[in-house]
Amino acid sequence: MQAGLPLVYEQEKVKYIVPERASQYTPDFKLPKQGGFFYVETKGRWVTADRQKHLLLKKQHPDLDIRFVFSNQNQKLYKGSPTTYAAYCDKHGFVYANKVIPEAWLHEGD
Repeated sequence: MQAGLPLVYEQEKVKYIVPERASQYTPDFKLPKQGGFFYVETKGRWVTADRQKHLLLKKQHPDLDIRFVFSNQNQKLYKGSPTTYAAYCDKHGFVYANKVIPEAWLHEGD
């Protein structure tokens, strides 16, 4: 460097928090159950942003019953991932089904 000072380029990391922003969730379906209702999300691809959204929803609204129906529960989270959609749901306590809404879910309002 011409000034005779040592040049240090991108060697430091400064942490910061991105301010929260208000957002809203629009469920795919709302179905009745004994004493209330539950939401059903139908997913072909379940991208990172969607997974993050549902983790936030679960944390901020633990009383909401949101369930997933995947077109393929054995789909990997991303190319090369060892984790399937089903395994992710199991890990995070999400209720899910493969391809169709289970009959048992449909009769919870009876």
